[in-house]
Amino acid sequence: VTMRVAVVGAGVSGLTAIKCCLDEGLKVTCFERSQDIGGLWRYTENIEDGRPSLYTSVVSNTSKEMSAFSDFPYPEDFPVFLPHARLLEYLRRYAERFALRQRIQLETTVLSVRKRPDFATTGQWDVVTEAGGKRTSHVFDAVMVCSGNFWEPSLPLHAFPGIEKFQGKYFHSRQYKHPDVFQGKRVLVVGMGNSGVDIAVEASRVAAKVTLSTGQGAWVISRVFDHGYPWDMVFNTRFMSLLRNNLPGPLARGLISHRVNQWFNHENYGLQPKKRYFSEPVLNDDLPSYIITGKITIKPGVKEFKENSVVFYSCPEEEPIDIVVFCTGYNVSFPFLEEADVKVENKHASLYKYVFPTHLQRPTLAVLGLIKPLGAIMPVIEMQARWVTRVFKGRRLMPVSLHPIFSNSLRFGLLFDEVLKTDCLVYSDELASFIGAKPNVLALLFSDPKLAFTIFFGPCTPYQFRLRGPGRWDGARQAIFTQWDRMLKPMRTRVTSRSSSVWPSLLTVFGFLLLVAAVVFGF
Repeated sequence: VTMRVAVVGAGVSGLTAIKCCLDEGLKVTCFERSQDIGGLWRYTENIEDGRPSLYTSVVSNTSKEMSAFSDFPYPEDFPVFLPHARLLEYLRRYAERFALRQRIQLETTVLSVRKRPDFATTGQWDVVTEAGGKRTSHVFDAVMVCSGNFWEPSLPLHAFPGIEKFQGKYFHSRQYKHPDVFQGKRVLVVGMGNSGVDIAVEASRVAAKVTLSTGQGAWVISRVFDHGYPWDMVFNTRFMSLLRNNLPGPLARGLISHRVNQWFNHENYGLQPKKRYFSEPVLNDDLPSYIITGKITIKPGVKEFKENSVVFYSCPEEEPIDIVVFCTGYNVSFPFLEEADVKVENKHASLYKYVFPTHLQRPTLAVLGLIKPLGAIMPVIEMQARWVTRVFKGRRLMPVSLHPIFSNSLRFGLLFDEVLKTDCLVYSDELASFIGAKPNVLALLFSDPKLAFTIFFGPCTPYQFRLRGPGRWDGARQAIFTQWDRMLKPMRTRVTSRSSSVWPSLLTVFGFLLLVAAVVFGF
């Protein structure tokens, strides 16, 4: 009997979940509450005035080669960092290429997912959906939750004394639509994540003054890294990962902090994190120039609000403000699940490998995408889906004792409240090893040294996980060797003369010796 799987949500996670189910021969049905696929990347327009919100201009923080699905590279003419419309186009092409749409029921809301009375023996679930005012009950052998964690804003007003007296306007970043709301106003943005910095930069173009409040500070890096290459294609390599994870903690953190400060000295700009660990960075190309030109002012955490002003810690004077934008993140929420099925406490979800609830008698419920990797999330979610579908089919048995990951990562200085943040390469390698898809660099060193060299020193693109194991793709090797060509193609729109040099050959020899040394000393 073919296993029946329900997928909740048709965003990035849902689409790759459907595809992985089909790859394993599972009978899959996806329920999407909106009118189309794409999830967060399918932004709607401002209903009030018909103008697009800020996020129609949002550009991805990871490059196309690092964020592609592992057997479906981006077209070479797509820009390196994708505007949301191009990423949505890619998702639609993906759905068409692998015939995913016919498995999706649009405008269908999942109301509840409950264990059946005989769950202990069957692992089955009762799923109730609603479409067009009509409720329908279904029975599924397994459920993949792909609804994301950006639906319930976290707005802890109790942490901001005096906010009830504040006479200006305040709202969560999820409600932000267009910068016109800031025209001529004095704006305070609370929170130093990617959304906070993006909104501060956008607001500073029309506001009278913009203040960005951060209690902890943050490392800020640009999408454009060494020699103009994408940051993630330089940073996320197996060689760099080997250094980050094997050098003594203080040395690794010191080297990374030094590298990040080469763009600009974070201490001089008021951004130096309190702990000099390499915490989750903020990706923004404009913030330093906006600070140095006085368009944005950095302040410490908010101490209290007054009627028309705010007081910051370590700053005795009051700062007059008109509008506050709280960029305070989101709560992890699954309203269609019973609270006991996925236990969430203090934004922590008790999940084995961030995927399987640890206390269920049968591993037939999986949560995808509840993770914040330092790098592209799409291929990480795809690897989760490949592992999950193998577990559903019984081809990869779960460990006898499941236990949640509540680890403390020294190299990033995260205390995993922050439990959802992890090194995407280490994590992907671990999941890939469960299904036999992790590339064997040592074996390749003898059978295909050119490929081994490219895999180890080059960017860890997702195609590496299609070289072997289930779902092996014959085009993976060629995709790896042409990854730089696809990255450079959209930028090389003007022909220039190229000078020859002996350095690339010398670097190749040196790199090969480093690879051999890494293997010999325990890689």
